[in-house]
Amino acid sequence: MNLGRTIFAQIMAFLPLKEFQKCVARYHGDRKVLRFTCLDQFLTLAFAQLTYRESLRDIVSVLLAAKDKLYHMGLRHRPSRNNLAHANETRDWRIFADFALALIARAKALYAKEDFGKELADAMLYALDSTTIDLCLSLFPWAKFRKAKAAVKLHTLLNLRGNIPEFIHISDGKLGDVKVLDLLTPLPGAFYIMDRGYLDFSRLYTLKQAGAFFVTRAKRGFRFQRRYSQNADKEAGVLCDQTVVLTGFYPAKDYPEVLRRIVYLDAETGKHLVFLTNNFELPALTIARLYKLRWQVELFFKWIKQHLRIKAFYGTSENAVKTQIWVAVVVYVLVAIMKKELRLEQSLYAILQVMSVMLFEKMPILQAFSPQRPRIKSGQSCNQLNLFN
Repeated sequence: MNLGRTIFAQIMAFLPLKEFQKCVARYHGDRKVLRFTCLDQFLTLAFAQLTYRESLRDIVSVLLAAKDKLYHMGLRHRPSRNNLAHANETRDWRIFADFALALIARAKALYAKEDFGKELADAMLYALDSTTIDLCLSLFPWAKFRKAKAAVKLHTLLNLRGNIPEFIHISDGKLGDVKVLDLLTPLPGAFYIMDRGYLDFSRLYTLKQAGAFFVTRAKRGFRFQRRYSQNADKEAGVLCDQTVVLTGFYPAKDYPEVLRRIVYLDAETGKHLVFLTNNFELPALTIARLYKLRWQVELFFKWIKQHLRIKAFYGTSENAVKTQIWVAVVVYVLVAIMKKELRLEQSLYAILQVMSVMLFEKMPILQAFSPQRPRIKSGQSCNQLNLFN
């Protein structure tokens, strides 16, 4: 990397800017714009995510304090509170959503060879879940959730090879989780791992007909009739492995074929977990371990809420909120791409912590993440006085 470029500029060099300009042109983002383009807006918001800025005033104050470095960061025009707020309110959030999807496709290719063992060597593994972001109803009336509460939901399909969010849908708090299954395009042979909130047999049967596999948990009062029982490895925690059919009128109508029911004793918690799946090939213990991978999507939500700005918003309109969330997703995927391409050993958390305090520094980016620090050789002259000699 060029020693004269800032760390921020070197990070942004991993972005496919031609793809970004295609997204801008698709939604006419720079139409009639003379100053502060969509690229300036994106770089400003990305800087805010990487440095944990709290508000528009906070973002602008920090950038203007380093105004002699803005050009080297890629910003062609100085941001102001008004033009940044106006851009967030008026420029289509789908620009950043489409750009995020382009980056996700790139990250997916980089992490495609993550090792899950021989049994799952070629399988695509996804975890589906949602998280709720609470909002103030008086400031965000468009996101009404309950009588005196507003919220948005972040529905995410996480590719477990690299923990890359491959599908994201932002809705108000009222949208039921199970309805998001209608928005997915199932991939044949892929595994979709979900909790009990997505237990809808008609939608699960749609997954089955598409050639995909699902792993979920049964609810209490689950009515079934056993057809067969396979040998269960009780020493490993598998209490039973059954082939069943549904007996309720509507469930049997919605899912007319057989299901696999596995009862597993979790040694860590002592809980009995009942799994349902349409895969009859994998060992029962592998199915139980697959469901355990669902926790990765919970960790993803926890991570982005703690380390990116998606809980305090820079604007109150729906467009501004969605813009900020999608830029946060872009930053997350960008850090994942950079980690892979630079072969960094640090975690995403550690990488973000380093970047947050070094974005204005001019040094090769690998040097910033090197565990070694330059040392003064013994006998080397130093102008600093020694008070103790």
